[in-house]
Amino acid sequence: MPGSVFRHSISALSAALAAVLLAAGLLVGVGAGTANAALPTPIAASTARTYLSSLTVAAETHASTYDRDLFPTWITISGTCDTREYVIKRDGSNVVTNAACTATSGSWTSPYDNVVTTNPSTFDIDHLVPLSEAWDSGAWAWTTAQRQAFANDTTRPQLLAVSASSNRSKGDDDPAEWLPQASYQCVYVRAWVQVKHYYGLSVDSTEKAVLSSILNGC
Repeated sequence: MPGSVFRHSISALSAALAAVLLAAGLLVGVGAGTANAALPTPIAASTARTYLSSLTVAAETHASTYDRDLFPTWITISGTCDTREYVIKRDGSNVVTNAACTATSGSWTSPYDNVVTTNPSTFDIDHLVPLSEAWDSGAWAWTTAQRQAFANDTTRPQLLAVSASSNRSKGDDDPAEWLPQASYQCVYVRAWVQVKHYYGLSVDSTEKAVLSSILNGC
């Protein structure tokens, strides 16, 4: 029907225009898409609530002795891809890489703030549970090999590509101090609890209260 043809034409033109703008980088920094990062699916909220109840509650310690170099990054994950390159490739759409595993084209959406880019160098690979947070919560007692495994864990929901601005905003904060956009908070706290549970890390009382509150609404 004429109306259907007209609507189809408008839709096609809109999609073509969006593709041109995205390719030109004009959609960078604009919430022009939905978060599509391929973070390994976290545990269900009900499981997270169970895990959270079993975590040790303790004040953070050893902060003064933290050193990022105690958590070796990045390591080779697959072929020529190191951890950063692996996650960049995993978390993007239509990603093309060269022989060195460097992304040469594609698009990425930051789940923390919905920022979109076609330039992966503007994105960081975030440790969902920050390295210093892990240190203060028990990783100070780990071996270097254990800390390396944590810092490069692509199996658990611990690493994801995010906008540099959101990563800087988050810093080393826990969920009592920083949270991503509301639409991603349930995923975020489920992943947070899963990682802390898997690695036997503690939570402080304020952190636990915030995690519990958000999980109860998931």
